[in-house]
Amino acid sequence: MSYPLIFERSRPGRRGLRLVEETPEASRYIPEKFLRKAPPRLPEVDELTLVRHYTGLSRRQVGVDTTFYPLGSCTMKYNPKLHEEAVRLFADLHPYQDPKTVQGALELMWQLSEYLKALTGMDAITLEPAAGAHGELTGILIIRAYHEDRGEGKERRVVLVPDSAHGSNPATASMAGYQVKEVPSGPDGEVDLEALKRELGPHVAAIMLTNPNTLGLFERRILEISRVSKEAGVQLYYDGANLNAIMGWARPGDMGFDVVHLNLHKTFTVPHGGGGPGSGPVGVKAHLAPYLPVPTVERGEEGFYLNFDLPKSIGRVRSFYGNFLALVRAWAYIRTLGLKGLKKAAALSVLNARYLKELLKEKGYKVPYDGPCMHEFVAQPPQGFRTLDLAKGLLEMGFHPPTVYFPLIVKEALMIEPTETESKETLEAFAEAMGELLQKPKEWLEGAPYSTPVRRLDELRANRSPKLTYFDE
Repeated sequence: MSYPLIFERSRPGRRGLRLVEETPEASRYIPEKFLRKAPPRLPEVDELTLVRHYTGLSRRQVGVDTTFYPLGSCTMKYNPKLHEEAVRLFADLHPYQDPKTVQGALELMWQLSEYLKALTGMDAITLEPAAGAHGELTGILIIRAYHEDRGEGKERRVVLVPDSAHGSNPATASMAGYQVKEVPSGPDGEVDLEALKRELGPHVAAIMLTNPNTLGLFERRILEISRVSKEAGVQLYYDGANLNAIMGWARPGDMGFDVVHLNLHKTFTVPHGGGGPGSGPVGVKAHLAPYLPVPTVERGEEGFYLNFDLPKSIGRVRSFYGNFLALVRAWAYIRTLGLKGLKKAAALSVLNARYLKELLKEKGYKVPYDGPCMHEFVAQPPQGFRTLDLAKGLLEMGFHPPTVYFPLIVKEALMIEPTETESKETLEAFAEAMGELLQKPKEWLEGAPYSTPVRRLDELRANRSPKLTYFDE
C-alpha cells in the first residue's frame, strides 16, 4: 500500500497553527518585487494529522538507529545522542548576530579548526563547505587559484584521478573547468605508479587521491607518488571519505598532500543521509592558505573574530559560516574521545572490516583485491549471482545493503564498511544472512524484497522519468 503525501492529507481550512493577528504588513519591510502574488501552496492539516504523518513516515525508513548500515565509503557509524544535547545549547543563536555576542560559538569553530588541522597535518582550514563534494570543489578551486596566481593557470588544465576514485572526483574537476585523465590501478589494487609518472607534466594541475583507496587498501607508495608529483609542480588532493581508517594514526599532510577535504558527517559522527546536512571542511598547506574562502575564524587580542581580509580568496562558497550545528556535533565527538579514543575508533573500524571480510570469504564470497584491508573491502558474489538481487534480499533479511556496483573496476561489486560502532554479534549475523542468500532459489532472489513498505522499484524508470514535484505545473 502506498503512503500518501502530506498534500494528499490536506483539507481546505484545517490548521495546526494560527499566526498572531498583529503581524505587520510584509510590504512595510520587503520590496514589492519580492512579494508573492498568491499564497504559497502549502498543505492544510491539523497538528495531529501532521504528527501522525511524519511519525508514520519515519517508521518506514531505514537508518543507523534501526539497523546495520554497511555502505562502503559512507562510514555510517552511530551518531551519539549526547551530541544533540550539545547542539541544543546553541539553538537560539542567529548568524546575523554581532561576533562579539557569539564568542562561544566562534571559539568552538576555532577549536574545531585546530583539532582538524592537527589530525590532518594541514596549516589552515575553512569550515564553510556544506558537504564532501562541496569540499572537493572548494579544494580544487583553491588549487586553480594558486596556479593562476603563479601564471600557470592556462597551461595546467588536467586533473588526474585513479580508476577506483569516487565519482564525485572527476565530476568536481570537470565543474572546475579541468580535463580529467584516468590513471589505472595496478594488479595489487593500488595506483599504478609507472602509469602515473607517464601522465605527469607541466599540463597537470592536481592529482585527486583517497587513502585508503576505494578498495579499502592503503596506498603504500604514497610518499613516492607525492615526491614525483611535487617534482612536476602538481598539487596533491586528499579525498577524506576514508579518513576513518587512519584517524589519529597517519596524517595526509605528512604523506605530502597539499589539500584535504573532510566529511564531518562520516568520520566525526554528524548524522547524514537523505540529502544532508553535511559538512566538508577543507584544510590546506601554508602556500594555499591565501586562497581559502572568506571568512575564516581567527583569534585575536580582543577575542575571536571573522576574518574577511584575504585578498586572494576564492570568495564565499556558502552562506554564513557553514552548517554550524554539524560543527558542534563534530567538536563534541572529538572532545568526548580525545586522541586516544579517536585512534581506538580507527583501529576498531579496521578490525571489524577484516573480521567481516574473512567471515564472508568463508560463506563463499570472493575478494578480488585481497590485501590487508583497512576500514572497508570490496567483495564479489559467486558466479551466477547478481549483486542487485543480493542487495534486495538483504532488505528482506532486515539489513541495509552495502554499496553496490562500485568501484567500477570490480564486477558485481559489494563495497562493505562496517565501521567501529558495530558489535561482533552484528557482524556475524550479517555474514550469516549473506550466506543464507546464496542458498535461496533464484526466483526468490529476483523477487525480493517481499515485506518492506516498498518492494522492488523500476530503478531505470525512476532515473529516466523522475517525478520530483507534487504539482503538475
